[in-house]
Amino acid sequence: MKRTPHLLAIQSHVVFGHAGNSAAVFAMQRIGVNVWPLNTVQFSNHTQYGQWAGEVLPAQQIPELVRGISAIGELGNCDAVLSGYLGSPQQGQAILEAVAAVKAANPRAIYLCDPVMGHAEKGCVVAPEVTDFLLSQALPRADVLCPNQLELNTFTGRTADTLDECVAMARALLDRGPAMVMVKHLSYQNKKPEDFEMLLVTPVDTWHLRRPLLAFPRQPVGVGDLTSGLFLSRLLLGDEPVAAFEFTAAAVHEVMLETQACASYELQLVRAQDRIAHPRVRFEATRL
Repeated sequence: MKRTPHLLAIQSHVVFGHAGNSAAVFAMQRIGVNVWPLNTVQFSNHTQYGQWAGEVLPAQQIPELVRGISAIGELGNCDAVLSGYLGSPQQGQAILEAVAAVKAANPRAIYLCDPVMGHAEKGCVVAPEVTDFLLSQALPRADVLCPNQLELNTFTGRTADTLDECVAMARALLDRGPAMVMVKHLSYQNKKPEDFEMLLVTPVDTWHLRRPLLAFPRQPVGVGDLTSGLFLSRLLLGDEPVAAFEFTAAAVHEVMLETQACASYELQLVRAQDRIAHPRVRFEATRL
């Protein structure tokens, strides 16, 4: 029997709705990955509602919890670490400690960084010091980086007018540490408004993918968390990067279709669970 991969997911948790681990964990489990959730914050709901209750996990608890897993002899079974929303820059340092511990126990383990940065216009609240940490410390340590366009712009200090410029920006990040960059959502001046576009770059290939951009009164939150989690999970399950990329686009689109059909602001993960595991649609990536 093929071994089930194990993944340590360090990001936010919301009691109501779907963001961070609350968006990614169920979907990753549904496609066959054993997830160890470690929540950086526990909030009542995501911050784009404009109000929330809850608290940030003390940073020292992150390596403490990882040491607890090590103490029972299980850390070597961890195949990957995923990090997302950080409640403080101190948590970032603690996550890098956790990544080092996992890689010491399992040198084949990989680290995917989903570099969640603040977006005031959307109501996404992230401390500015977290962005500084992601730029200076997380980027060089990540094996896989999954920014959106805003985060890609921040990493490279520029904006893009064309797809070619997006590609150049993403490829420039490969020289700064990661072995792979997946841009979860492209936005550039000449992009067709009806398309949702993604990009995958490795040292040898560049892949571009389009799927329909679905209309919502308010775009659901947690789509990026879901995307990063599914992509990493498919890599752990043995997919080649482009196959993981295409599967992720299809599975996320299925969730978005169900969410739109329900006229919901929150992702309809449970209703879409069978189509997450077995998407009915397929999107083919184009090599650039």
